[in-house]
Amino acid sequence: MINNDILRRLSTIFKFSDDEVLSVFDLGHATISADQLSCFFKEKDQATYVEVSDAQFAGFLNGLIVKKRGPSDGPARENESTLTNNIIFNKIKIAMAFQAQEVISILELAGITLGKYELSAFFRAAGHKHYKACSDDVLSGFLKGLKINMQA
Repeated sequence: MINNDILRRLSTIFKFSDDEVLSVFDLGHATISADQLSCFFKEKDQATYVEVSDAQFAGFLNGLIVKKRGPSDGPARENESTLTNNIIFNKIKIAMAFQAQEVISILELAGITLGKYELSAFFRAAGHKHYKACSDDVLSGFLKGLKINMQA
């Protein structure tokens, strides 16, 4: 999926104002300006559209974890330079402190049925023999289900 789309969807799901989105970026040590944020929220066909880099978006996701769960002990996490759907999915799951059954229930709200073992394959290390790449459909379904869950 495109980082900008996920950023827009998460901002809507959590009802973040632009200032709150900027503060989440700051919490993740990825400082951006209000002008940059405005360009991130533009549609792809608009002239001033700018893509959110993986490093910037990793900062947002790490900031979301801090915002939702509080700061952790020890040094701040290093923002990843490359993101995959699996990493994005896992960071949102961590931020929300969801257990496997809660994630499965959220996916079911979006019409996606996965078992516990199928789900755990998304959160394994990339080199693990049971690792499975998370598709755009699954990540999008999770975000859709999360929106439904948050509105309930």
